[in-house]
Amino acid sequence: MAANTLSILKPSVNNLTARIFVRAAGLDFEELDVWGKKSTPEFLQKDPADLTPLLEEAGLPSGSLWESCAIMQYLCNKHGLDQFYPKDPGRRAMIDSAMFYLIGTFYPLLTRATYPTLGFTQYPGEVGSSDADDEMKARAQKDAEAALAGPLEVYRAFFLGGEPFIGGDAPSIADIRLAATLEFLRSIDYDFPAWAQEYMARMEATLGDAYSEPATDVRGYIAGLKSATA
Repeated sequence: MAANTLSILKPSVNNLTARIFVRAAGLDFEELDVWGKKSTPEFLQKDPADLTPLLEEAGLPSGSLWESCAIMQYLCNKHGLDQFYPKDPGRRAMIDSAMFYLIGTFYPLLTRATYPTLGFTQYPGEVGSSDADDEMKARAQKDAEAALAGPLEVYRAFFLGGEPFIGGDAPSIADIRLAATLEFLRSIDYDFPAWAQEYMARMEATLGDAYSEPATDVRGYIAGLKSATA
C-alpha cells in the first residue's frame, strides 16, 4: 500500500495542485479517482467537508487531511522538503502569503470567471448559483474575468519581484498552486500577459513530467468542453 493516498477529481485546480506536488516531490502515492463517488457516508466519514483532494496518511491525527495547500505544507514539513517550503521564516512567510492571497482573492474571481464554462457547480451566494437571469450571470462572469488582471499583477510585481519563481531560483509550493490555477484560465481563452505565459512555460519545463502528466488531464477536459461547444 502506498504511503500517501490521494482521493482526487482529475478536472480540478485544487486536485491538480496536489497531483503535481506529490510527483515533483518524488513521494510514494496512490491516486483514487472519486468522480461520481463523493458524498457517500463512507467518504464523508473521513472527509466531512466533502472536499478533494483528500490525503490519507498514517501520520495524521484523524487519518486524513483536505485542502491542497495544507496537504503540501504537511508533506513538506514531514519529509523535510525544504526546496519546496524553505524553513527561513521570511521566505516561508512569502510562500504562505502567496498561497493565502490566491485562495482568498484570486481563486474566488477565477471560479466566477471559469466555472460556468467548465460546468462546475458554483458556490452558494454567487450570482451564477442564483435565480438571476442569463444576462446578469454573463455580466458577473465577465466582470470577474476583467478583475483577474489586478491580482495577477500583484504576483508579478510583489511575489515574483523579478525572480524566476515565488520560491526564488526553484519552484515552491506557492508556485505549484499558482501555475495549477492559471491552467484553468485556458478554458475561457484568457489573454495572459507575456510574463504569465513565460512563467507557466518555465514551471512546466522545470518540473517536467511531474507537471505535464496531471496537467494533461485538465487540458484534455478543457479541450473536450471546447469541441463540444464548437
